[in-house]
Amino acid sequence: MANFPTHIAIGTVVSGALATVTTAADLVAPENVVAVTLAGVLGSVLPDIDLKDSRPARAMFAGLAVFFSFAVLFGLERKYSIAEMLILWLGTLVCVRYVAKEIFARFSYHRGIWHSLLAMAFCAFVTAWVYSRLLQRDEGVAWLAAGFMSVGYLTHLILDEVYSVDVMDTRIKASFGSALKFVDSKHWGHTATMAAATVLAFVVTPPTKIFVENITSRGLWTELHQRLLPKDHKWFQGMAWVLQSPPPRGKANVVPATTATISTGSILPEPSGETAQAMPAGSTTKP
Repeated sequence: MANFPTHIAIGTVVSGALATVTTAADLVAPENVVAVTLAGVLGSVLPDIDLKDSRPARAMFAGLAVFFSFAVLFGLERKYSIAEMLILWLGTLVCVRYVAKEIFARFSYHRGIWHSLLAMAFCAFVTAWVYSRLLQRDEGVAWLAAGFMSVGYLTHLILDEVYSVDVMDTRIKASFGSALKFVDSKHWGHTATMAAATVLAFVVTPPTKIFVENITSRGLWTELHQRLLPKDHKWFQGMAWVLQSPPPRGKANVVPATTATISTGSILPEPSGETAQAMPAGSTTKP
């Protein structure tokens, strides 16, 4: 299996590449790029959460404890007093960091149900719910984060399978096939529990309409195709400003009247009524 630093490094590269594509397609607002990218990086190490008393498991539960404690704090800040919020924050931190970790360690083993596509679907649904309900993100952004989580998770499983093949010694290790699987066929009780949890997680997820419409829009793929390579194959022409002389003092840069309105790229619901008729196809609005 690949070690923890390798999973982090590869997961960061894959999530960064995916973030580059979504940014180029103007699919998500700049303020949400980091949030969805972090979901992909988290997914790239999440399957190793079943390594008992290991550095990945300790780091994972510590990170999850901090994340959920602050998510609870920010979500309930206007409903309770300072003393009550401190109790809820500390209680969530301790519960996830120690209690949940201990319970998890008793009912899991390495390369079990967490190294499966079923677990990947469960984590994706939970991510969509967390981003939508706890972090109060747009529905489209929530499902985009779920997509990043899935890609990162799948990257981990594939990487473990690749490391199960010893290329230099031309042999396949005994662990081959245990990382990338649909379900855990050795422990059907774990599989049934995960399947039930996945269904419940899907029930509470936000609607997918906005995300599906944006990800399947013709304008999105046209934009990606146009921006895939530099125009006229002139590479890094955007860096020409580095070699240009600065403008004379006292003369401000004049913005041409034809400058287009800057779009944030936020995934928002389709406008309705007269607004929809006035907007050009494929355009976005500011959040």
